[in-house]
Parts: sequence; structure tokens; C-alpha cells
Amino acid sequence: MSVKIPIYMDYQSTTPVDPRVLEAMLPYFTEVFGHPASRNHSFGWDAEQAVDVAREQVAKLIGATAKEVIFTSGGTEAINLAIRGVAEMYGEKGRHMVVAVTDSRPVHDVVKRLVREHQYEVTEVPVDKEGRVSADAVKAALRPDTILISVMMANNEIGTVQDMVAIGKVAKEAGVLLFSDATEAVGKVPVDVQEMGIDLLAVTAHKMYGPKGVGALYVRRRNPRVRLSAQIDGGGHERGMRSGTLNVPGVVGMGKAAELCMQEMPEESARMGVLRDHLENGILAGLDEVQVNGSREHRLPHNLNISFAYVEGESMLMGLKEIALASGSACTTATLEPSYVIRALGVSEELAHSSLRFSIGRFTTEEEVEYVIGRVVETIQRLREMSPLYEMAKEGVDLSQVQWSAH
Repeated sequence: MSVKIPIYMDYQSTTPVDPRVLEAMLPYFTEVFGHPASRNHSFGWDAEQAVDVAREQVAKLIGATAKEVIFTSGGTEAINLAIRGVAEMYGEKGRHMVVAVTDSRPVHDVVKRLVREHQYEVTEVPVDKEGRVSADAVKAALRPDTILISVMMANNEIGTVQDMVAIGKVAKEAGVLLFSDATEAVGKVPVDVQEMGIDLLAVTAHKMYGPKGVGALYVRRRNPRVRLSAQIDGGGHERGMRSGTLNVPGVVGMGKAAELCMQEMPEESARMGVLRDHLENGILAGLDEVQVNGSREHRLPHNLNISFAYVEGESMLMGLKEIALASGSACTTATLEPSYVIRALGVSEELAHSSLRFSIGRFTTEEEVEYVIGRVVETIQRLREMSPLYEMAKEGVDLSQVQWSAH
């Protein structure tokens, strides 16, 4: 079995650009290079038309209209525009927000700044042991001065997918805006902002085989019409919500990536689910003391997050150097803290430190999955042979009762 090394299994961090997306983008670097806001010549008209097509393609993928899609530089900017834009526009109505404890790092960082610098208050909604947020918990967290609910649609570490329809109903009944970071969900699972009652939704191109540096924010136009305070001024582009010259090649690429996801998602998701299950079953069959994190039922088809007891995450990554994996989300790998997402499931700090995320994608092969199963089992067994803790546990010692000496 010949497998090309290194193997990429970090598709939830970023994806390669699909060759068909690249092909669609290329003319917009050198031939159709006009500014889409230049209204008095054909170069500008052609660029504007390309942007309009991309807007339609992205809108169709999420069940929106083209006029509700605002292009940004990526998911993080879309998140900032949504949360800060609401905070500034609706600040007189209230200064309270409700956020899922497992929401993405950008969401938490934006909210923390609002709390620190603008006296906002935030209530973090807990999750169950599968990482799911209950609509009742969201409802219980609401106050008369709540102006925004934020729930990440699909988690970037454990892959758990939320019941956005139920949460959307709670938001609508309370008359509170609902925002979702859907950067991991769009293109992987069906998303319909109307059915889900979502008012603001962040998307990024590079998680769905499009280019880096381009994203979009869905902003509902009716029932209710959502208004945002712009975070970048200068020219009034994108309906006055996001000024700046659009990255036309990137926007075209994002549109093409959305179109491909729309066409291929059912078949692709089914194929990835089969590969993911094979990977999971192979690892679980070869090792004891392992735990799958997140929901087994409500999960992205390409995600697998496993904790391997008595082995440290960084040691596993070093032992599996030829496989691109993550021991947390890509946004937090600069820290050595255990994943806050996995800790929120009620997992111990030790076990959280021993978790690996496997994420497969469009270009993952069966041969790669087979290779990874073998290497993971072999590496964990080797590391455990060097672990006195694993040996003690196998001998029946209750490690929680052991008194460790400081010397």
C-alpha cells in the first residue's frame, strides 16, 4: 500500500483550494481585474457582475437572498462585524448577550472585549456531555435587556452540531437576534437561515475548498430587518456595512466553492461519514482506554475527536509527525491550556490534554485512513509502554487515590 506522506487530516483547520475553484478565480487576477465599484466602464461592470453571481451562489447555499450576503475578509471579520455591529446599533436597548460556552474563540474574544471596555454583560450557556446546547438553557439565560444570542452551529473541535431550529424558535419568541458562527457547518451539512430562524451567520471560504482571506456575513433583511453599525469605514461598500475594495478573485472563488458544495454535499458527506466511521472503529478496535468526544449522532460527517488516556497530546503529535492533526482548535494551538471545549463536556483536565482531532475531507483516501489507523495504534501503544500511569491503571491501582510526593 503506497501512501503519499505527509497525510493531511486537519481539514477543519483549513482546506486546499479545489482545482475547479482555482480555475474559476484565475481570470480575475489578470483579465477581469476591474474594481466592482467602478460604474463607468466595462472593466468595473464585469467585476461587479462576477461578484453578483458569487453573492447568489453563497446565498443559495444558506437559504438566503443575495442582498443579505455581505462579503468580508473571512470568518473572524464576519464574527466581529456581527457582534460589535449589533452591540453598537442596539446598545440602547440592552447590554446583555447570551453565548454558548463552546462557541468559537473569536466569538468569546469579541464578547470579552465588549464586557471589558463597554460594560456589556454575558451569560455563558453550558452544554451537555455531548457538547449540545439545549434550547431551554438558552431561554433560561435570557433577560429583558438581552440583545443577542450566539450559538456556534457546528463545533470546530468535537464536530457537534446544534439544534438551531429549536434555538431559533426561542430567539424569535423572545424577540432577540440570533447569531451563529457557521464557518464549520456551511458546505458540510444543510444550512437554512429561514428554517433555523437565524438573523446573522458567519461563513468562510477556506473551510469549504475556497481561498483564504474571504468570507461572508448573512444579515437578515426582513422579519426583522437587522441593522449593523459598520466596523470599517470608507466608501460605503457592501450596503454601507463593510467598506473596502472587494477581493474579487477571492469572492469568485468563494462563490464557486459554495456552488460545488451545494451540488456535491449529500454524496460527499455520505462518503466522508463512511471514512470517518472506519477511522473511528479501527482506532477503537486497536486500543483500550480511549474516549470519543462530542455527539455520536449529531456530528459533522468528517470530524473525529478522541482522548487517549495516559498519553500526552503533544507527545502523540510528535510521534505522528507525518500526519497533520490537531490537539485543539487551530485558533488556540499557541496555548498549552487544555481545550476549553473538551473541558466543557465534563472531561477531566488530564483527558482533555490527551485529545486529538482527526478531520478528513474531499481529497482523503481509504488508503490514508488505513495508514493513519495503523500509525495511531502503534504510536499510542509505544507511548503507553513508557507510561508508569498506564501500567499502574492496568494493575488496578486507583490513580485518584495515589498520594504523589513533591520530591
